[in-house]
Amino acid sequence: MLQRFVDNVLAVTKESVKTFTYESLNNIVRLINGVSALLLTILPGKATILEGIHGWELRPTFRGPRFPRWMENGVSSFNQLIHELSVDSDTSSVDYSSAEEDSDLNIYPASPSSQSSRASGASAFTKGSKAPAVSENQSPNLRSIKRALTLKDHIVHRTTDRRRGVIEDLHLAIEIFIEAIFDVVHKAAHFILSPLEALRKLSGWISSHNGGTRENDGSVLEASFTTATLGENDPAPTERNTTFHHQSLNTDARTCQDVITELGYPYEAIHVITADGYVLLLERIPRRDARKAVYLQHGIMDSSMGWVCNGVVGSPAFAAFDQGYDVFLGNFRGLVSREHVDKNISSRQYWRYSINEHGTEDIPAMIEKIHQVKTLELKLSRPDLELETDDQLYKLCAVCHSLGGAAMLMYVITRRVEEKPHRLSRLVLLSPAGFHADSNFVFTIVEHLFLVLAPILSPFVTSFYIPTRFFRMLLNKLARDFHNYPAVGGLVQTLMSYVVGGDSSNWVGVLGLPHYNMNDMPGVSFHVALHLAQMKHSRKFKMFDYGSASANMEVYGSSEPLDLGECYWLIDIPVDLVAGRKDKVIRPSMVRKHYKLMKESGVNVSYNEFEYAHLDFTFSHHEELLAYVMSRLRLVDHTQKPSSSTSSPRAEGLKKKDR
Repeated sequence: MLQRFVDNVLAVTKESVKTFTYESLNNIVRLINGVSALLLTILPGKATILEGIHGWELRPTFRGPRFPRWMENGVSSFNQLIHELSVDSDTSSVDYSSAEEDSDLNIYPASPSSQSSRASGASAFTKGSKAPAVSENQSPNLRSIKRALTLKDHIVHRTTDRRRGVIEDLHLAIEIFIEAIFDVVHKAAHFILSPLEALRKLSGWISSHNGGTRENDGSVLEASFTTATLGENDPAPTERNTTFHHQSLNTDARTCQDVITELGYPYEAIHVITADGYVLLLERIPRRDARKAVYLQHGIMDSSMGWVCNGVVGSPAFAAFDQGYDVFLGNFRGLVSREHVDKNISSRQYWRYSINEHGTEDIPAMIEKIHQVKTLELKLSRPDLELETDDQLYKLCAVCHSLGGAAMLMYVITRRVEEKPHRLSRLVLLSPAGFHADSNFVFTIVEHLFLVLAPILSPFVTSFYIPTRFFRMLLNKLARDFHNYPAVGGLVQTLMSYVVGGDSSNWVGVLGLPHYNMNDMPGVSFHVALHLAQMKHSRKFKMFDYGSASANMEVYGSSEPLDLGECYWLIDIPVDLVAGRKDKVIRPSMVRKHYKLMKESGVNVSYNEFEYAHLDFTFSHHEELLAYVMSRLRLVDHTQKPSSSTSSPRAEGLKKKDR
């Protein structure tokens, strides 16, 4: 009787302590969120930033955010389907949301273009593709329902974000700590009240469990916990086995391959080795018999994930595939994992590259690999094409963002100087880098400091990235907290936008992308940053300055690095330039400078502006941008014989000078 009384007291006390600590933690977080909301109302122009955000009043939620999390207003129908299916099927997580947030489940069918493209491209699916099979005699509605059920069964649990934030981890740790403390108290009480029985159970427990824990295959841990449920007839704590999986510490480490295959598209990974030994990952959504291909190249601190992160309807890569293109996703060098043929390469050696290497090593290697793959596949699948022409059997267009645009322009110009084919038919450049004279005060200060301190920092600083797995994990989890607590996230977003001159891109949302995970992430080489500072300071789009006339002479054949802006007359393909009116990183005036120089050089160039910030070109869902990009790609006549890129006398002279 006394033992049952003690058990009841311990159970009630434990639940009370849990409730008290949980509410105390929530109150602290509410205070932080409230102070953040107050600061947002004080900051200029940010008083209404939280308007329309339901739940910013500090009520936490433990449901995984929709994919991608930051698409609150422009979410596509497919992504809405994924989110609502995940909410309907997720019964394991705790949901503190109000009933108003959980509307009835609406089934949105996949886009017609997605369905037709998968049906027509079935032969291109690689082994291991997860696309569901659809019979021809099924009606569109049945196919949509079957597709929805397949998504729910196979991919919902991975295409929604299941991370725990720091606050959630803290709450879990406190709860485990309380359980452990009361477990000790409970066993001590039993030992005092029934010493003989306790000793007998203890000896049996030690012999059978050998310490209480054991590891299975290094990934699963089993442990015994005593639990009690209030309201039961006998609330005495009873032991039960709990299994913990050590797979990811609840961080999001999906890859571009995960996103592509889980959405039902084919996938292929091609490892490309550059001339200087860097191992690059060229990813592909293959249409092997297509004679039109598109190459997508990301910008700084980004990866191929940027082209697929908005789901089926909102991503350029999927839009191009649905329109019949063979899609290639390029990845620049510059990962924490340091992929190189020399497995023992030092950090200093690996990170010693500038934008030059992106344009003269990375892109040439990937485009030549595309040429090899496409030529071989088309000759095998369509031997009649070999009789038509001995020239390029396909048309390749490139869509590039930010730094990728600058590297692509460098690639085209240097290939023309070297009298080598660039194999491209059209360029679509989204807010391309290159000219940076018109920028905000913060960038100007950083530029001057960087140029002054570069000789001092160069021997010690090789690159800029988060160096340890712990801090990368922390960033990944904080990104979840910023979404759970909108006022805190809004404050961080505002402060980050101030650093980049007021650019309204969702910087906090981008931090939550899977490629910023604890295992790996893109970084920025010190010399890439120095190269950008040099271009901003000189007000020219030029190649890297090695610091002395003799060093430049050895590389370029002249005392000054090659001015790419003066060589735009070498560009022999149409170029479409796109600027963002809200872009404060690369302002429209700088994109217009590209346009002006190209126009004066006789390039077939177009210019357009959208109401976008810098990251909106890849990380936001804008149907008008996708429609515009696809309209430019369709201007390429895929049946016309490619023109040969012969070198002009002026190019010959420039080539001799470069030698």
